[in-house]
This record gives sequence, C-alpha cells and structure tokens, in this order.
Amino acid sequence: MNKVAIVTGGARGIGRGCAHALAEKGLDIAIVDLLPAEAERTIGELTAMGRVARFYEADVADHARARAVVQQIAADFGRIDVLVNNAGRGNPKGILEITEEEFDRTIDVNLKSCFNFIQPAVPVMRATGGGRIVSMSSLNAHSGGVTAAVSKFSYAAAKAGIIGLTRALAKELGPDIAINCVCPGVIETELGNTLTKARGPELMTGIALGRLGTPKDVAGLVAFLATVEPNFITGQDFIIDGFQFKV
Repeated sequence: MNKVAIVTGGARGIGRGCAHALAEKGLDIAIVDLLPAEAERTIGELTAMGRVARFYEADVADHARARAVVQQIAADFGRIDVLVNNAGRGNPKGILEITEEEFDRTIDVNLKSCFNFIQPAVPVMRATGGGRIVSMSSLNAHSGGVTAAVSKFSYAAAKAGIIGLTRALAKELGPDIAINCVCPGVIETELGNTLTKARGPELMTGIALGRLGTPKDVAGLVAFLATVEPNFITGQDFIIDGFQFKV
C-alpha cells in the first residue's frame, strides 16, 4: 500500500506544488480545499502521474469538518503518513483598521487549522507506525512583515504561532511523528501575483539569489522533510527566501 499525504490548500499555488512533489516521491494524495475547479485540475494532474488522488472540500478553520475529513481520508486510503498544513489566507489591514472578526478569521485559517488537522491525524499516523507533519509558516513570522508582504500583523502573528506549535509538538509527538515548518519569503503564487508583477524587479534586488521564489522551490523542501530517511529533523523552522536581505 502506498503512503498517503494530506495537503490542505492543495488546489493551487504552493499547495499544488507540494502535492506534485510528494506524488513524485510515490505518495498518494488527498487534497483539502475550497476551490473545486482548481482542485479537480490538480487531481487530474496527479492521476496522470499514476497516483491515487482525491479532493475533499472543507473550510480548514472548521474543527468539526476537519476531523470528519481526516476520518474520511483514513477510511478511503487506509492510512495517513504525511500531513502538509499549507492552507492559509492573508490580511493586509493594520491594527487600527482590522475588525475582531477579520483578526479571528486570519488566526483560524492560518494557525487553528493546523491544530484542526493535526489532532485527528496523529492517531491515524501512529496506527501505521508514525508519520511526518510539515506546516507552512512564513518569513513574516521572523521579520514581522517585509516590504513585499501582502499581509501585516495578524498574518505574522498566526505564522509565528505555527513555529511555536511546531516546536512544542515535536517534543510531544516524538519519536514516531516528526513535525517541522517552512517559512517562505516572496513566492510567485496566485495570492501574491498582483504584488509581485507590479514590483518584481524591485523585489529581486533585495534577494541574494536574484529571483523570486516559486512553488516548486518550497515544495522541494516540504517533500524532503516529509520523506527523507533516515530522519533526525524535528521541531525546526526553515526559511526559504533566496536570502531576502532587504526588508
């Protein structure tokens, strides 16, 4: 039986890149998203690669729905070996502009969603010997927001929370489950395309490698953390930004 990965927010962007990278490693894929058309396109691509792939529609901020989806995936595939908590949303509003509802939604989609999926996934992983969890944080968690940031303090707070969650759960879930997080810098995705198209040349001058990142760049690191053997990496956050030295 092939190993199985859940990728939240896997319909497009970095999530789609992660789904492809994990499929290339031989894993079957369960995509969780709210974008059925984009998800079905990605499912078709994964199926063409010879993998089993299915789409599950869910709001990742909904705790009950997340639990139900994880249970359904476990029933459909027979196991869960990898969880990629990639789903997220930005918020460009500052402290004096944002509403309580907008702040809560930013935290729920970016941070609480990780809890929503990790909690039900852990027993399923342990039933087959363990697993790997990779959550998507952000360079903003370290910088508080850079000049290229599409989101401000609420997003940075949520992404910083993912780092704390990762470090604490690494102690709690080891030795059979390893958990790490990834902190991308400026990546060309659907979420950031408006900004990157307008300011691409300017942004590149502040990146040591002289280009913007791509979903494939991030996905390669995620796939490594999800599949490398032997593994002695857990509780870490990895910045992947081409060294963005101008903030």
